[in-house]
Amino acid sequence: MGVFLQTVINGIMLGSIYALVALGLTLIYGILEIPNFAHGALYMVGAYISFLIITSAGIPYWIALVLSAAILFFIGMFVERIVYRPLYVQPVINSFIAAVGLILILENGAQALWGPQFRRFPRATSQVFQVLGVTITSQRILVIVLTILLILAVHWFIKRTRWGAAIEATSQSREGAQLMGINVSLVGGITFGLGTAMAAVAASLVAPILMIYPTMGGPVIGMAFVIIILGGMGSFFGAVVGGYLIGLAETLFSTYVTTNYVEALIFGILVFVLAVKPTGLFGKAH
Repeated sequence: MGVFLQTVINGIMLGSIYALVALGLTLIYGILEIPNFAHGALYMVGAYISFLIITSAGIPYWIALVLSAAILFFIGMFVERIVYRPLYVQPVINSFIAAVGLILILENGAQALWGPQFRRFPRATSQVFQVLGVTITSQRILVIVLTILLILAVHWFIKRTRWGAAIEATSQSREGAQLMGINVSLVGGITFGLGTAMAAVAASLVAPILMIYPTMGGPVIGMAFVIIILGGMGSFFGAVVGGYLIGLAETLFSTYVTTNYVEALIFGILVFVLAVKPTGLFGKAH
């Protein structure tokens, strides 16, 4: 029983990271209708910025996390303006090629600055709790709790603020939003920045547990795309539910079966769901 509970907690923790990254990716896709394949590389940059702030400037973990999210927000706006905006009217393959170039720049830049080795990330706290015979580190609790709070905060922002209403209107119809006087270019930039900041928070939260390295974004972004397709492209709720489902499935399968075929399991789940419901669990047919 103890092993099962430990596995479930690890699965919820991993699912929290997947949900945050996938949710940011979903927000970006909902506005721009462009799959940001460089999202994982930006996730990695967020982790390294937090690492640099903590180790070089001696700034506490929590302040570093906020600063990293803020910096990545503006980096995201810059990337949207310089890399993606000129390609909106171009074939999607052009955006994919631009994303691949951005990935290579960011990953090779990180390797040149910090080297290819894994680096230990300072923890926010080193407390350990014993609950029902299960050992739970405070960092895992922080990942789960803060992810839930952040998801609720983003949902409130989208549903209860003027900027959120503008984001929803733009995601439904760019032309209609423009006719209503909404600056869709600014909305696109802010949404891209928000999604990128969420990736930075996810990376900074999980980095003390999994460590950081230049290509750490690859596996995460692969899972994030599986999640948003599984949950339904553009679905807020689907990204959250899909993230936790995949996180739990991955940890349970790794613990009780094998770690060798986890990717096969995840893609098998995706194929099965799409065979039954082609739009994903919560996607809507257009």
